[in-house]
Amino acid sequence: MRIARAALRWLCIAALAGGLSSADAQPKEGTADAAKPLRIDRVVAVVNRQPILESDIEDEMQLSVLDPSTNSKEQTTQKAALERLISRALIQQQIQQEDLEATEPKSEEVAARIEEIRKEVPTCVRADCKSDAGWNAFLAHHELTPAQVEIYMRHRMEILNFIELRFQQGIRITPEEIETYYAGTLLPQYPAGEKPPPLQQVSSRIEEILLQQRVNVLFDNWLSNLRKQGQVEVLDPALESADAASETGAPKE
Repeated sequence: MRIARAALRWLCIAALAGGLSSADAQPKEGTADAAKPLRIDRVVAVVNRQPILESDIEDEMQLSVLDPSTNSKEQTTQKAALERLISRALIQQQIQQEDLEATEPKSEEVAARIEEIRKEVPTCVRADCKSDAGWNAFLAHHELTPAQVEIYMRHRMEILNFIELRFQQGIRITPEEIETYYAGTLLPQYPAGEKPPPLQQVSSRIEEILLQQRVNVLFDNWLSNLRKQGQVEVLDPALESADAASETGAPKE
């Protein structure tokens, strides 16, 4: 899913297609890497010939800490991460097929969104991500790099832009709905004594969250139809979800 993984992904597929001899797969005797264990990145699912790797799931689970709608007290499961990756792949394939250049976010927009995440997501606020030192420590703690975060946010924003173009026309979020979400959902995420951001500062982000929740209802059928066409294959039975079609995996920022 990430550009940084693209080369690895296709090298992995080439290896699976052509096969690796034991001489090719094992480090040569006497080399510096001979003592290091060799890890093969498994393909766990295929979406219209696009592979999803085990490492993609691991990265998705780590990156979910940046999702404003994620409950920081609950750990993302491998099944949930895979469902998000499958849905995201289906949507991004549609974006490519329709050649929707308008959905591509600008670099400054991605940078601005990351700055918002650093200042507003509760887990980031507690880690003092507003400061560069706090942000770097937060990334190190979650085994993330700035490049991973940038690519992750770029993909999420691209999907949000696509959904906006395709589904959200005519949807309106009222000030009352924003205030209700702020008081009932956002504020309880902050411990007693910790000052939350004022409503005015986060209202636009809350509107985005509510908008995507509303849009999710509209595009569930569309996404389910894509999955029913038999283009998605989960290769690891342990990761199959009985209710896969109902889990859209769309960004909920």
